[in-house]
Amino acid sequence: MDKRLVEPADLFRLKFITEAQLSPDGARVAYTITHVDSEKEKEFSAIWMLTLATGETRQFTSGTARDSAPRWSPDGKRIAFLSGRGEKPQLYVIPVDGGEALPLTSLKQGVGSPAAWSPDGKQIAFTTSAIEEPRDFTKPFRVTRHVYRFDGMEYLDDVVQSLYVQDVDAPDAKPRRLTDDKLMNSNPQWSPDGTQILYSSSMVPDTHKSFFGRLKLITLETGEIQSLTDTWGMVNSAGWLPDGQRIVFTGTPHGKIVGSKADMWVLDLAGGAPECRTAGLAVGVDGGLQPDMPVMARMLSVPVTPDGEWAYSTVQTGGTVATYKVALNGAENCVPLLTGDREVALQGVGGGHLIYLVTNFNHPIDLFCADADGSNERQLTCINDDWLNSVKLPTVEHLLFPGVDGTQVEGWIYLPPEGEAPYPTTLNIHGGPHGAFGHAFHFDSQMLCGAGYAVLMVNHRASTGYGDAFSTAIKGDWGNLDYKDLMCGVDVAIEKGYADPDKLGVFGLSGGGNLSCWIVANTRRFKAAVPENPVTNWVSMYGVSDISAWFAIEELGGAPHEIPEIYARCSPITTAHTCTTPTLLIQGEHDWRCPAEQSEQFYTTLKANGCVAEMLRLPNSPHAGSIVGDPAVRRAQNDAMLEWMNRYVLGKVE
Repeated sequence: MDKRLVEPADLFRLKFITEAQLSPDGARVAYTITHVDSEKEKEFSAIWMLTLATGETRQFTSGTARDSAPRWSPDGKRIAFLSGRGEKPQLYVIPVDGGEALPLTSLKQGVGSPAAWSPDGKQIAFTTSAIEEPRDFTKPFRVTRHVYRFDGMEYLDDVVQSLYVQDVDAPDAKPRRLTDDKLMNSNPQWSPDGTQILYSSSMVPDTHKSFFGRLKLITLETGEIQSLTDTWGMVNSAGWLPDGQRIVFTGTPHGKIVGSKADMWVLDLAGGAPECRTAGLAVGVDGGLQPDMPVMARMLSVPVTPDGEWAYSTVQTGGTVATYKVALNGAENCVPLLTGDREVALQGVGGGHLIYLVTNFNHPIDLFCADADGSNERQLTCINDDWLNSVKLPTVEHLLFPGVDGTQVEGWIYLPPEGEAPYPTTLNIHGGPHGAFGHAFHFDSQMLCGAGYAVLMVNHRASTGYGDAFSTAIKGDWGNLDYKDLMCGVDVAIEKGYADPDKLGVFGLSGGGNLSCWIVANTRRFKAAVPENPVTNWVSMYGVSDISAWFAIEELGGAPHEIPEIYARCSPITTAHTCTTPTLLIQGEHDWRCPAEQSEQFYTTLKANGCVAEMLRLPNSPHAGSIVGDPAVRRAQNDAMLEWMNRYVLGKVE
């Protein structure tokens, strides 16, 4: 069969596995596949079932709605899942071996978290908003929270979640409310004896660090709530040890520089400080890469072996993500299990199996299985093989080079499957800035390669996966080492003959948008730029972003009135008037992380100083809307970016 080049329409020809759940006996896997109906520009998802012994798969739900978050009952006979079959997502329960899915909830605000079965299978814990009626935004309203709206959530008073418990076999009974506060409660996990629920709590009203996860414990009989980590730091994920007396969690304590690694900790509920189990691990746990596809579900519960001796976590090292097991007792011991040039997202442990999702540069997500020690690995699904066999994929070359101060920097360059070097080249910059690129599927890059561009990705200073000294190096100094690392990467790509120095473009989202703006405000070597949802003015960012009254201080070293010179020096807006590079700003209108005024200031400054500039507005789109948001938004971002690069890098006029 003749293969063709990747094109923008391929975005909606791909399917993605977003999560998987292993049955209690380890014999079967329930997993979710999403796809987009390109004509309707609407996303659907279905739950599928796979039997490990035979490899047999079957579609378990219809896929005519958004079915997701499958959770097995303790006896393995039923699955609870979320479905958007009605106006709001509700919990449904379906027999595994046949029968109709029956609604368990019919709540006005819908269900906000996956089901958590009690150990006896009689109850399910979940969360929902306790607000009976949504706010009427045509009427005046008052806000009192430090952080009153949050990206992807909107106004917090309307969406914060309370914890509830529902009797599974009495769906008509009113669910029992367990928490009554103004917090975002999530990820309920029953204690082994079923008497308590561990959960995460965030969006605390009286702090700008509102999104920091805090662990709480509720005793069902008395309703008593115990705060476990309120003053400790930021908690990412957690789980019970089998003895029911201890918990394991991942996170970063207060006092660490922003960008520092997360570690795994054990906390004895009888008292005492958490014990770190990964202090010697240079790159930390809970790592991940920045893809351009629906994100693989990160486990919010920490899997633990039945004997309580080991827990599992992902570990990012440079551009790879592996699965490790971590000893919970005795001497510190971190053992890599699933490694390689790829991203591995662990999804479940049990029955002697590890279930996980895998992606790499040229392969979207598939489901894999291995034995508990990481051996006997096998691929369970091939959901995009027809597409992969029909297209020409790029070659990806690994780059290692010294930064301006001699520090080793890592990057990769996608080389288009047709044409001859040197290629027109786009520099793709990751967000964060404490994130990373690497061996994960990135559709924007695939699309650009299909159009004849090489795509350069560099894990500049501030990137994770290289140790804390590397990831914290730009504090108070944005636009220096990070920018210079990127320019060194461009120079290396040119020196190696990959990149045409006269045909360069740059783009990036969030922190990548910030650096895209910084680049065109400080050099004229690029022919086109597409910053998306950028930070351009740290002074105003401090007051309008959902996180920046904390984040800006942590990143820059103080508040605007304390260090105005640093805020000015680190802001692309300061030199934006010198920009001559044609710049297309892409901005989500419901982005509360980097709100629209950040793009608007840069756009206005460019226009006022004679620079070619346009702005694409994405209605109702949050910060990462062009990756995981409405299909129409994803399509608009891809089409606009490719057209802009073609127009100004290649000189094509459509």
